[in-house]
Amino acid sequence: MRDRLAAGTLFIALIGMVPVMGQQPKTATAIPRMPDGKPDLSGVWERPPVLDMSKNGPGQQGAADLAMTEWAKTHFGEKFDSQGHCLLGGYVRDMNSPFPIEIVQRPDRVVFLYEFNDIFHHVFLDGRPHPQDLEPTAGGHSVGHWEGDALVVDTVGFNDKTMLDTSGHPHTTDLHVVEHFTRTDAAHIAYEIAITDPAAYAKPWTNKRMFTLQPSWNLMEYNC
Repeated sequence: MRDRLAAGTLFIALIGMVPVMGQQPKTATAIPRMPDGKPDLSGVWERPPVLDMSKNGPGQQGAADLAMTEWAKTHFGEKFDSQGHCLLGGYVRDMNSPFPIEIVQRPDRVVFLYEFNDIFHHVFLDGRPHPQDLEPTAGGHSVGHWEGDALVVDTVGFNDKTMLDTSGHPHTTDLHVVEHFTRTDAAHIAYEIAITDPAAYAKPWTNKRMFTLQPSWNLMEYNC
């Protein structure tokens, strides 16, 4: 059981524990695999908290080419901060959250279990397309497929009631998110998220991070 520190102290501790992007892991061992040969992403993962997706930080490479449109510049930091009121923050911002995530993997789906806000998200791997009549939600609808050893997750169907990060980067209902989860060894996942939203950003942009496996951790109850 992890010792629970005060929120601010834990936030700082997590930043200090995350490996710096570009460094080689100290213990590179064989990639665990599922019976079908696909990399096994299962486990509890420590992630670098990302407050501003445009900036570099410990364990993450920010989007240096983030080019906001005039609409986005006008609405930057303007939206109601849902997470500040214990409401849903949206899929992208959930991935930016500072607390651990557990990945549960099956052949037909991957499920993300977040300690932050006690929420979950399904990624369907059974070949289904995105529904044509999607009702926009904070989390959107995710389908995935494998490209070699990388799990590629495609998510659409967002409402416009959330922000991409704590700093306030906005998005519209046309937001399209593509993520790559690549297990590089027994202890790390290289994560890349690509954002496309033509009304808000002049061109697609990416943010990259490193996740670190914590085999002795379990998710804890979260109180907002």
